[in-house]
Amino acid sequence: MRRTASPLSLILLGLGTFLLVLAPMLAWYVEPRAAVNPIDIDTTAVYKGTGSVFDTEKIETVPDRTITVTQRVRGNVAESEKSGNAVWDVITTVDTDKSLPAADPHDALDYVPHRWVMDRKTTRPVHCCGEQPYIEGEAYLKFPFDVQKRDYRHWDNTLRGTITMSYRDTKKIQGYTGYRFTATVPPTKTGTRLVPGRLVGLDTPQVLAEEWYANHGLELVVDQATGRVLYAQTGPRRTLRAPGGEKDEAVLLDSPKIAFTTETQKEAVSQAEDDSRQLELVGRTLPIGAGVVGFVLAVAGIVLVVRGRRRPGSSELPQPPLTM
Repeated sequence: MRRTASPLSLILLGLGTFLLVLAPMLAWYVEPRAAVNPIDIDTTAVYKGTGSVFDTEKIETVPDRTITVTQRVRGNVAESEKSGNAVWDVITTVDTDKSLPAADPHDALDYVPHRWVMDRKTTRPVHCCGEQPYIEGEAYLKFPFDVQKRDYRHWDNTLRGTITMSYRDTKKIQGYTGYRFTATVPPTKTGTRLVPGRLVGLDTPQVLAEEWYANHGLELVVDQATGRVLYAQTGPRRTLRAPGGEKDEAVLLDSPKIAFTTETQKEAVSQAEDDSRQLELVGRTLPIGAGVVGFVLAVAGIVLVVRGRRRPGSSELPQPPLTM
């Protein structure tokens, strides 16, 4: 007699082995390749707050104005595919109720276009493809994937430099928990601007005044898995000083708090939930499920093979009957 394996036992053993091989591939090969920054992004974030702004018609700073900051981010697909990086074109506008709605963003109180190029996996800046300005740091419009509870060097586009965003705690945004980071910016000279001398207390027709920037407080709440910003709050103060001056002579913009609108928060949370769910599915749920099911099927297949029935072999000779 010899043992024969049934087709069912071989199928179970083969399927179980396949799933056991598939499980680590999903976790270690597929999931890291799914965690990449998109090249076809098209999002708009809106911030609102109140503060003082410089009225160019009155030639003076006016208080208690509603301030709206709109940040439009579009992926440049052609440049991204050519370079292999994520190339994002960003337009940031600052408006008051006086300049909204605007048919042309150039009519805003402030209009700032720039381009951010980053590594699609690490989110680190890449200096190519017409990047403007020369962006540095570990994070800007988003954080890297798998955010840690530590400090991050964050790019401040007004400062044109990096600041340290310090981890504080977790915070719920629209019912969704993220990591909260904060920072402040002390008064820092950022450039010069040609203005009438009287704006900075000088009796000259025009002067190259110094531009200064500070921030009352930045707060970012970030999705841990994807690095997506769920909530952003900033408190910009932009002023002019006389050349070599030690005090602010004119206030261009000053607000203690400009933050994501509720609508922007909800949109950011919705996108973070979808992206996190996909990463969780590929990186954890499917590998664990495949591993467990594969183990059960493989064991079942082995057991059936071991317990295979004994059947007569084709090479065995028949026994002669017993006779009296």
